[in-house]
Amino acid sequence: MTDAEIEITADLVRGLLREQHPDLAGLPVREVAGGWGNQMWRLGDGLAVRMQRMDPTPRLQLNERRWLPVLAPRLPLPVPTPVRSGEPSARFPKHWTVMTWVHGEPLDRSSISRGDHAADTLAGFLKALHVEAPADAPVSGDRGGHPRTCTDGFDRFFHAVVPGDVADDVRAVWDDAVAAPEWDGPPLWVHGDLHPANVVVSYGTLSGVIDFGDMFAGDPARDLAAAWVILPAGTASRFFDAYGRADAGTIRRARGLAALKSLFLMLMGRNGDRGLPGGKPAWGPAGRAALDRVLRD
Repeated sequence: MTDAEIEITADLVRGLLREQHPDLAGLPVREVAGGWGNQMWRLGDGLAVRMQRMDPTPRLQLNERRWLPVLAPRLPLPVPTPVRSGEPSARFPKHWTVMTWVHGEPLDRSSISRGDHAADTLAGFLKALHVEAPADAPVSGDRGGHPRTCTDGFDRFFHAVVPGDVADDVRAVWDDAVAAPEWDGPPLWVHGDLHPANVVVSYGTLSGVIDFGDMFAGDPARDLAAAWVILPAGTASRFFDAYGRADAGTIRRARGLAALKSLFLMLMGRNGDRGLPGGKPAWGPAGRAALDRVLRD
């Protein structure tokens, strides 16, 4: 069965629950908008079912199953925590996981109005997350490495979507990140994919962080790019002051990685406007706003 042949419906989710976790099968099931590699279904009020869809391997879900129960208790914001495992079967030949539901609205469909509070909240969350990872923590090549390992991706996004009036400035930010020193500390726990669809907002500020499939041990600059990608204009300095651990080289790498993520969001937005698979129309404006913050903050 190919990905294109797998139609994930509420009836399929209920059938899987009856088959493997019958005590949960009576809870209401409703689809959650968004998702690409994995599709989410709300299960009752406090749970969700995460269905492997386009991800070619179960690695991301298995990472979450293994490590989120370890990390979640010491994180100051709610994160999804696996409570049941769903295994491949004749009904659905991929992995799926029942997780706790994180209440709030994804930032790509909302906004932050309490910028200073959000900056302090994100700094506190990342300070708690960014501790030395154990030797058996997952590692990731380009996501965990120096910006110079991402030059091919940057060039592809740059040539595809960079606005002409800021192209030289964006290139200068990237070149500065590539020239920055390597991370010389121990590999730290890193979320790995902080962007507006992977944080949730309540009452104008951050209230949760989701989608930890890309978590790895590496350079914290990958997450610190969120100072520009997620937070409103004018709050990056407050964020770094509150975080308190980023030296000048780390901030340079983080700023370049924020430019890279901004261009990626813009490309996904353009693909969505064109109706291409995997495109996200709302991500285009979010990416452009983030790019402006990279250049101005």
